[in-house]
Amino acid sequence: MQKSNPTGEEFQFNSGLMVSSTDINGRITYINRKFVEITGYDKGELIGENHNILRHQDMPDAIFKKLWSTINNAQEWTGVIKNLRKDGKYFWVHLHITPKIEDDILVGFSAAFR
Repeated sequence: MQKSNPTGEEFQFNSGLMVSSTDINGRITYINRKFVEITGYDKGELIGENHNILRHQDMPDAIFKKLWSTINNAQEWTGVIKNLRKDGKYFWVHLHITPKIEDDILVGFSAAFR
């Protein structure tokens, strides 16, 4: 799937909690209804896609290097991210990522966005 082209318009995300889960490579395995509502994508369009489909071009690579370094070491990460909707509008989220560990093996990540 192709990423959207930014429009420069902001989408206000004011209430609710977006939730997603990914495998260890960042491929989306679960999203809740609020995630679908805020991103503008259908569930079927996102399951199996890499989470970076939402990454806005304004976000520096260094942030994602630190994020991935942290969560791949089975540590939690919290930060503010600018994301991109399907319609090209951007939205800001406070993101918290938690590694998912089963039998002492890192198997994926869960994320909550406000």
